[in-house]
Amino acid sequence: MRGWTLHGVVSTAVLVVTVWSQAAFAQKDVLAEKPDAIVDLMTVEGVQLVQSQWRYSDAKVVEVAHHWPGADLGPSGPPNRTLDLVPHAGVKDFDDSQWDPIEPASLEQRRGNGRLCFNWYRINITIPDKIGSFDPTGSTVVFEIVVDDYAEIWVNGRLPLVLGQTGGQLIRGFNAPNRVVVARNVKPGQRIQLAVLGSNGPLSNPPGNFIWVRSASLDFYRAARFEEAREWGGGVARKDAALDAIVSPSAQFEKLATGFSFTEGPVWVPRKDNVEGYLLFSVPNDNTIYRMTADGEASVFRTKSGYSGFNIGEYHQPGSNGLALDKQGRLTIDQHGNRRIIRVEPRGNITVLADRYEGKQLNSPNDLVYKSDGALYFTDPPFGLPKVFDDPRKELPFSGVYRVADGKVQLVTSDLDAPNGLAFSPDEKYLYVDNWNEKKKIVVRYPVLPDGSIGKGTVFFDMTFVPGETALDGLKVDQQGNVYVCGPGGIWVLSPEGKHLGILTPPEEAHNMAWGDDDGKTLYVTALSSIYRIRTNVAGIRP
Repeated sequence: MRGWTLHGVVSTAVLVVTVWSQAAFAQKDVLAEKPDAIVDLMTVEGVQLVQSQWRYSDAKVVEVAHHWPGADLGPSGPPNRTLDLVPHAGVKDFDDSQWDPIEPASLEQRRGNGRLCFNWYRINITIPDKIGSFDPTGSTVVFEIVVDDYAEIWVNGRLPLVLGQTGGQLIRGFNAPNRVVVARNVKPGQRIQLAVLGSNGPLSNPPGNFIWVRSASLDFYRAARFEEAREWGGGVARKDAALDAIVSPSAQFEKLATGFSFTEGPVWVPRKDNVEGYLLFSVPNDNTIYRMTADGEASVFRTKSGYSGFNIGEYHQPGSNGLALDKQGRLTIDQHGNRRIIRVEPRGNITVLADRYEGKQLNSPNDLVYKSDGALYFTDPPFGLPKVFDDPRKELPFSGVYRVADGKVQLVTSDLDAPNGLAFSPDEKYLYVDNWNEKKKIVVRYPVLPDGSIGKGTVFFDMTFVPGETALDGLKVDQQGNVYVCGPGGIWVLSPEGKHLGILTPPEEAHNMAWGDDDGKTLYVTALSSIYRIRTNVAGIRP
């Protein structure tokens, strides 16, 4: 939540400057700069240096047995016939020994039959001890290839598929360079397997020409360049020595991506199969959800994330806000403009989880959290409505906290006039909810009853004494029960007993948080125009 008071709207005009399309280390994209060394894979010298050999095969379209869509929207219906592309040569350790070896210079040779045609190029590279005078140890390696017309790139048998992903290993564009980070912190002797599917394009009107490689190289960037390019700031304001065990006194915030109008609602999607973990976050002012890798590469994940009405121009924050994952890993979205909560199913269709209470439309669901039994809890202030509390479209006379279970929407409390962030204690005996009201900046703790409802709440912490319009926003809890609250001056860290331990102070005003990375000890922060992260010593609670 940003830019609102309980009685009106303050200025929120912030222009979107840019969103980095490649790895954006703060405001400097190292991978767009000149590398420290290049190995040209279209030369004999380059291929010999990495102990490689290009191999080639045509690919062809064949007819195969399949099934029509079934009730699950997957291929579980009646049998049919469809098309497939063979061979499936991207997989790891694919045996290409019977393929034709080709000389590097012959990559420019036109191959395929023309029109709608496909082919494969494969190469296994070994990191050398030296590249001229450059020692590649510890460097980041980028594979860049330009295929006429389209390319897909498999790295070590992997082709990640993530909604919203553009470029990289997937088709970048017509004769556009595909640039893929194939390895980090490399060591001499390390092996990397690359498989490139080439195709003629556009597919809707296949040209009469053929497939060929315009350029192919390995770009090496020394690790220190990334450290030099990163922006660090803010830090830790300790109030109690107990904070040192939670966050190191020397910890700082690292800026990962910037140029957004206002960031909110982050959730970390953990590593799964061959896809690295990544952050999803909302930009409610722009009606968009972004995906960001751990390197800071941001791309559009979902447009029209909260509203597509004809009168969208009236809305300050029409888009999505809070994001969460259920136990099955399905994305759940608070939609401001649509005034509902939806869940995105594995096949891409959506399920509306909540849009009304007792026949009346919700205000604008703001934040949400799942309990381990699968029940969903969410807050519903009217911040997504154009005129907020005074909006004539507002149907409910209160701002509630709700529970959704077995398809039913249950009001659990309407104590707070502007409930915002919420989270459970590690044992789920308590539900914490904070309040966005500059005149009542409180965190309330509610006992969770056996049936999932909540008992009478008590004020867990009150920071109304801190002046200014900034109230309380995102709220998270770590595995030791410490409570983190986005409030005046930064992220307030409170002990399980409600003792103020200190404040984490990012360079910009913090509005929400999510623990990420494999160990769950990196706190990703959505802060006005930028995304930051800081390392903690205690892992957070997350799906």
